[in-house]
Amino acid sequence: MTYYSVLAVTPTDEGWIPDYVPVANELVAKHGGRYLARTTSHQQIEGADSPAALRIILEWPSKEAAEAFVADPEYAPHLRARTRGSDSVHFLIEGKDVLA
Repeated sequence: MTYYSVLAVTPTDEGWIPDYVPVANELVAKHGGRYLARTTSHQQIEGADSPAALRIILEWPSKEAAEAFVADPEYAPHLRARTRGSDSVHFLIEGKDVLA
């Protein structure tokens, strides 16, 4: 079943970004994922204010693929750098409609 990663990221120190992006690109592809959106162009239209500089949506072929990406030892130092250098949230969402 398809899963989606939905992230909101606001860098607090941009020093990690140049090293992060190429490695993340490679590892997302390695684990069967693909970026659907990486953009600073977004607008919140409902709910309490939840600002973020960047919104990211990735598609994964399975929950296991997404979890393997996050747990990949090659990704670990880059994840730590992103976590230290940004305010980030990451949701993993199952691609099904439970209300249908």
